[in-house]
Amino acid sequence: MFKVTPNPPNGPDLKLDQAAHRAIDHYLNPSAEPPLPPSTTLFSVADDASSEMLIANSYETFSSVNALLLDLSDQLTGKQRDVALAIHQLSELGVLLVDKLMTREGAVAGS
Repeated sequence: MFKVTPNPPNGPDLKLDQAAHRAIDHYLNPSAEPPLPPSTTLFSVADDASSEMLIANSYETFSSVNALLLDLSDQLTGKQRDVALAIHQLSELGVLLVDKLMTREGAVAGS
């Protein structure tokens, strides 16, 4: 015999069940859940991050931006290429500043 409807699942899908309850509470019982505060930032830096970690990650970020911009500038021409190379120069300046800071921090730590 051919059955038109499939067998019901063995157990309830907990995630789906929880999502359904949240949706019902949201629309039918608005006071049941406190509103979430709006987030002001998308990214954040851990408050307990060490200076060494922050400097090293800044250096790596600037270096990555430099590599991306140089690759991009190879594919561009004219004014767009000039803008990409100008941004590259600014990011290279950032690399130099962070490198100088790393050198100073290393000298202070070594003494």
